[in-house]
Amino acid sequence: MTERGEVDERERRAPDSARAQAAPIHGDPHRGLATAALHGLYDLLWCLGIVLGSPWWGLRSLADARFRAMVAERFTWTLPRFDATRPRVLVHGVSVGEVKGAAPLVRGLLERHPGLDVVISTTTATGLEVARKTYPGLTVVRYPIDLSLVTRRFLRALAPRAVVLVELEVWPNFLRSCNRARAPVAVVNGRITPRSFERYRLVRHTLPQFDRISLFCVQGEEYAERFRGLGAERSRVIVTGNMKADGLKVGAVKPSAELVRLLAGRAGAGLIVAGSTHRPEEKLVASAWLAGARDARLVLVPRHPERATEVLSDLATLGLRGQLFTKLRSGAESADPSQPAIVDTIGELEAVYALADLVYVGGSLVPHGGQNMLEPAAQGRAVVYGPHVHNFLQEAALLESAGASRRVADGAELETAFRELLADPAARARMGAAGLEVVAAQKGATALTLEAFVSRCLDVRAS
Repeated sequence: MTERGEVDERERRAPDSARAQAAPIHGDPHRGLATAALHGLYDLLWCLGIVLGSPWWGLRSLADARFRAMVAERFTWTLPRFDATRPRVLVHGVSVGEVKGAAPLVRGLLERHPGLDVVISTTTATGLEVARKTYPGLTVVRYPIDLSLVTRRFLRALAPRAVVLVELEVWPNFLRSCNRARAPVAVVNGRITPRSFERYRLVRHTLPQFDRISLFCVQGEEYAERFRGLGAERSRVIVTGNMKADGLKVGAVKPSAELVRLLAGRAGAGLIVAGSTHRPEEKLVASAWLAGARDARLVLVPRHPERATEVLSDLATLGLRGQLFTKLRSGAESADPSQPAIVDTIGELEAVYALADLVYVGGSLVPHGGQNMLEPAAQGRAVVYGPHVHNFLQEAALLESAGASRRVADGAELETAFRELLADPAARARMGAAGLEVVAAQKGATALTLEAFVSRCLDVRAS
């Protein structure tokens, strides 16, 4: 199906009530003493936590300049000045995946409204680093702590016409401050796991309040029903699909000659990339590699590169001498394909996936919830992951139904998958081709999301 045909199909599937226009929320829908008392108690808990934690925060800030900068940013003490004459949209993604996933929407907004000022916010240090690389020329700021005094100051400084929250990042005081600042809030690429749904359902009559959000553009009908079950008005919830697919280039990227030289394995031996791993996955993957695919090159890409030293220590317990990519790049070490390489830099995963014959997607052998398995599938790579993929159930189901991936239960099954798939190039090719087709079929979500957001939330003419 073509991209336009996929968009049309989604539009036909959407119920009339979901396509009906709903006015943006300009103002606080929960005024009154009861709500004020609830938010006052919530603020008090924040203040108590800040006071109790201040000795530790203070000592760490004295010892660590990066931590000191993070504290100042989250309290909005270092916000830049913004041009009051330009209409502005705030796009928030909590970390790397959400920041990158917003890229197609941000591009679409800027193409449609060239005079629009788009500000990117994120919470984590890696999110900030990736945002600055992904959005050169745009202002990138740290998301504030959810104390009402701080959220109000943050929104006064930015004065956004509308706010975009990628996937799901709902903080009670921030939502309330957006309402009071007359800035409609949209959740885009929305999803909510069964575990999160149950937690929110228990507190749905207190905080956060989902009826403060003007628009929900969600990845699938299952997610739509969960948002409706948390109090979102039916007409505000639209199934638009997964925008992350629009941000993925279908087909292999071309890795640099440097990556090939430093990370490629021996000719004909195969190469396994374990991407976005969390502790102790590196050790589990390396054990499976030792037992089932020792001749292949193993490249580990931790989700948090600052864990590289820890990964080296874990590998040493297996008798392995891991090699840091930064040392290979600097010439401090020579590449040894018989030892695992550890990519301790940010922003190289896509190109590293291009080197792979087989990809293991991390966060899935441990109960983290998985990482985005569509990324290697978009490059036509055979994909393997563990049982814990509750953060990416839809993506995993898509790949598995097409025969594009294999889910393993534990390290022993991972060893078997490594051995079998590296020995069967035809099976890997079939999986890769199926993955390419699945990702291509998911494209088109950004167009629907952009149209809904602009028509329902964004008025660039407003003063």
